[in-house]
Amino acid sequence: MKNIAILGSTGSIGTSTLDICQRYPDRYHVVALAAGRNVAAALEQCRKWRPAVISMADEPSADQLKTELRNHQITGTEVVHGTAGTVAVATHPDVTFVVSAIVGVAGLQATYAAAALGREIGLANKEAMVAAGELIIAKARETGSTILPIDSEHNAIHQCMRGGTPAEVKQIWLTASGGPFRNTPLADFARITPQQALKHPTWVMGQRITVDSATMLNKGLEIIEACRLFDLPPDRVRVTIHPQSTIHSLVEYVDGSILAQLSVTDMRLPILYAMAYPERVPSDLTFDLATLSQLDFQQPDLTRFPCLGLAYQAARVGGTHCIALNAADEIAVEAFLSGDLPFLGIPETIERVLAATPVRTPASIAEVLTADESARQLARELVRQHTPVVA
Repeated sequence: MKNIAILGSTGSIGTSTLDICQRYPDRYHVVALAAGRNVAAALEQCRKWRPAVISMADEPSADQLKTELRNHQITGTEVVHGTAGTVAVATHPDVTFVVSAIVGVAGLQATYAAAALGREIGLANKEAMVAAGELIIAKARETGSTILPIDSEHNAIHQCMRGGTPAEVKQIWLTASGGPFRNTPLADFARITPQQALKHPTWVMGQRITVDSATMLNKGLEIIEACRLFDLPPDRVRVTIHPQSTIHSLVEYVDGSILAQLSVTDMRLPILYAMAYPERVPSDLTFDLATLSQLDFQQPDLTRFPCLGLAYQAARVGGTHCIALNAADEIAVEAFLSGDLPFLGIPETIERVLAATPVRTPASIAEVLTADESARQLARELVRQHTPVVA
């Protein structure tokens, strides 16, 4: 039995994790949840799972949830809030496995705190690894914490790497769907709308990650995450566009063998893999090979997807440039979705923030957060200077 804490319990990864817990009640017991601002969803999760503690994003949401719990006569659940509350969820003394699925750097401190206690971590928050991966990995090695990737691509690499030793790996290949604009004429990019960018051809995801897939910045973040999770330099982490999204990633070995992981496009499978590791447990998440008519691969066009090139640049520099890449993107995507920045303004903003960011290697989580805020402030100023988008 593993005692589970879920950071981001009301999001897609969180609800899929709870579905796994429901399907395998003899293996997983829910102890603690961090639920953002969705009070109605948090109330329902408290009613069903009766966690020992639940954290909300802010004090008003926490107060509202406390009232709802009293009104529904649900007892035994402590309600906390903010960063301290998220850390309390990740470090609850009964927890043995933490699913880190809060989008952005909001889950960074809780993930680091879990690593400091030697907890098993199922990592779906790539931003934590991008911003502070070196610190988290170092702390995990010190305490014996195991970090198991839940992102489908890194989870696939983890599975394929069980076929050889790290020294036998030549390079790894991250697959990308190419998003909704892989065949869109470049001349049309200036007119791309948020509605168009949010129509992902394969996955149903949150808004930021969907836009990041459209710019391929999401794959760029995954490059940095892969470098840190698998201790590889950027030139040994390759990207290939694979529109079918059937092969989730590949590992190429020095003898020429390439191992690929295929499965259904259902995030419950990588979640189950991470939660059950090193075991494999039976599931109904089967893939029908008869539906596999073809597999296409193509080289990504860095002219079409400049964010991918910016990510490789940040990966090579490291430190504050990886932090700035993520922070600037988050602000730029938010501005794009609100109509304050055109689609092409996203890579433009990131590039300008990177150019203005001094190269440093943060020595603590506090320094990471300071660098993150500096990059966000600069990105906000650049967005304010940009000519508003005319509908």
